[in-house]
Amino acid sequence: MFQLQKNPIKPNAPVSPLKIRERAVMPYTPQSPAILSEMDPGIWSRLPEELLDLVLSLLPLKTFLNLRSTCKHFRSLIFSPIFMSKHSSSGSPFSSFLLLSHPQFFHRYSLYDSVIGTWRNLTLSLSFLLPSSSAAGSSQSCSLLSSSNGLLCFSLPTSCSFLVCNFLAKSSKVIEFPSFPFAFESLTFVSTPFGYKIFVLCSKFSSISAFIYDSRFNSWQKFDNLEPILSDNCHQEGVFFNGSLYFTTPEPFSIVCLDMESGKWKRFSNELPEELTFVRLVSDGKGNLYLIGGIGRNGISKMMKLWELGDGGNWVEAESLPEMMCRKFVSVCYHNYEHVYCFWHQGMICVCCYTWPEILYYKVSRKTWHWLPKCPSLTDKWSCGFKWFSFVPQLYASV
Repeated sequence: MFQLQKNPIKPNAPVSPLKIRERAVMPYTPQSPAILSEMDPGIWSRLPEELLDLVLSLLPLKTFLNLRSTCKHFRSLIFSPIFMSKHSSSGSPFSSFLLLSHPQFFHRYSLYDSVIGTWRNLTLSLSFLLPSSSAAGSSQSCSLLSSSNGLLCFSLPTSCSFLVCNFLAKSSKVIEFPSFPFAFESLTFVSTPFGYKIFVLCSKFSSISAFIYDSRFNSWQKFDNLEPILSDNCHQEGVFFNGSLYFTTPEPFSIVCLDMESGKWKRFSNELPEELTFVRLVSDGKGNLYLIGGIGRNGISKMMKLWELGDGGNWVEAESLPEMMCRKFVSVCYHNYEHVYCFWHQGMICVCCYTWPEILYYKVSRKTWHWLPKCPSLTDKWSCGFKWFSFVPQLYASV
């Protein structure tokens, strides 16, 4: 039977980094005393650094940040991509947001924190991210186009360029348009293990061209003669799945894909479900591809369903949207499904409409449908133009 000793360290006394190190790695079990005498530094000082880092990666983010001032090594960890990736994978990620862009906000983006379930307001200023004071004026006409892996992609029409930025790291890069003048109709922004790619569709004189920017080579590549593959009114973003971009075409509905490395197009040969009124694709980035579509006749949806791509390449029905929720969704869209778009966000399939300030989303793990309510900072008199994005800040997402 051992006797508990009083903690020799006073509550308000300064604590040395060695003490903090000892406490961070000190094991605790119900069989051991809650308060121990001073630990033998001869033992704990020899703990391998990789084991200490592993223990620290299991701490909640707030607790770890409070330890930064105790020692140089702890402070250096927040600048280590390897450590932060371990911390994120241990179940303590940075907050993830659903970001709402609307003309009435004018560069103030409303954020819904999907981790703690609350709305936040954030003003993003592009002036410190632009390369010079002369270009700062172009921030007045910029518009947010897409997001991927913590990076945001804006268009800067006055400077004939795109702007890719990481607001968490306060870094940015200006990418000039591939040609002048350049009028694009659809943009897809994709993060890859080696950087990112920007895919844009451009139609001119009844001809459709595609351009791909690769951050690895800082250059554009052009693809022509896409009329047999893509219809001239295909304005939806592509969906990145297994190294290719997948698109849905208007009626007669079909799916086409572009291999991002070879630049080769092909049509998805497997049959789609019957009586579709519209179709959209969503990828979770982990090998699963989903199809969302309305079921009905004469362009009127009577129900909405969700399918998942099976191993044999066929579409397997997963869920149906409850009737009352379906009625609300088709009513806010006014059966104009060109305004409908979808994206993946942290285990959720989000279905949005440019004319409506709410998100319909499906929790894949729970197999349940929900409405995300209207942003409280939005005025009562609002117009169309709602653009939602998945925004998951990543400190080391490189521009």
